[in-house]
Order: sequence, then C-alpha cells, then structure tokens
Amino acid sequence: MFKNLLFLLVLVLVISQFLRPDKNESSYLSITNFEENAGVTGEVKTILENNCYDCHSTFTRYPWYMQVSPISHWMAYQIEEGKEHFNISDWESYTIKQKDHKLEEFIEELEKKEMPLKPYTWVHGELSLPDSEVLINWAKKTREKLTDTITPKITDTLAQESLQLNKDTIQ
Repeated sequence: MFKNLLFLLVLVLVISQFLRPDKNESSYLSITNFEENAGVTGEVKTILENNCYDCHSTFTRYPWYMQVSPISHWMAYQIEEGKEHFNISDWESYTIKQKDHKLEEFIEELEKKEMPLKPYTWVHGELSLPDSEVLINWAKKTREKLTDTITPKITDTLAQESLQLNKDTIQ
C-alpha cells in the first residue's frame, strides 16, 4: 500500500514537470514607463526591482527553483494575485484617482509589514526598515504630485463654471 502511494506521488510529480504554467515574461518597457511617470529615483528603483517587480509587473525574473513543479504553479498563482492588486505595468492605464488609491494601498501594506509576502521573504529576505521607509516616502511624494495635478484642473473647472454663470446672469 505504502509503495503504491509513493509510486503514485512520484508519478504525479514527474508528470507535473511537463505541465508548466505560463511565464510572466513581457518587456521591461512597461516598467520603464512606470519609473519615468512615477518619478522613481535610482534608490527606489533598486528596492522595487529587488522586492516588488517580480509579482507586481508583467516582467518576472525566474530563479532556478521556479522551474520545479509544484513551486512553479504556486508562484504563477502568487504572481497573478499580485498583479490583480497592483500591476506596475498597467500604471499608464490607471486614472489619476486609481494611481492615488494604488499608492495609498502600497503605503498601507508597507506600514503594516504585509508586503512583501512571507513566503517571498523566506527565500529573498525581509524588506529592511530603511528600504521600507524610502518606498513609503517616495509613494507619499508621488501622491502629493498626483494631487497637485488634480487641483488646478478642479480650480480651472470651477472658474469656468463661475464665468458661465456670470455670463448667463448678465444676459
């Protein structure tokens, strides 16, 4: 009985090596666009490359152990989950409000020490407190810049509406 079960388990593992999940290997260009538009500094870029891009973009660097099933399947699931919450490669498609919200969640996750996920840190190590603070400060500054781009538009819109009301009143 035990031999049969062991044989079945080995057989499943061998077969699963041939059933690979799709890889998350797109162009680095989508990340470059994010870095330029979000004002990513060299220091922030290094931290993001080492801790975030693999699961939160369409460009993942695959270490050797990611070629082994069932780890490859589990990691493919983790990457899809990460991209659902925040996909750096989709930054251009987000509205300003969505960008602000994504950065707000990013800050919250870092402050609560919920990112990077624990299984990721088992192999790659924890995100250091200084690196976390650098990311939080960068995200807060980026949110301020986003807010600054919204404020003039709102002010201009209110001014135009006020002028239109004045014109309507005069006529």
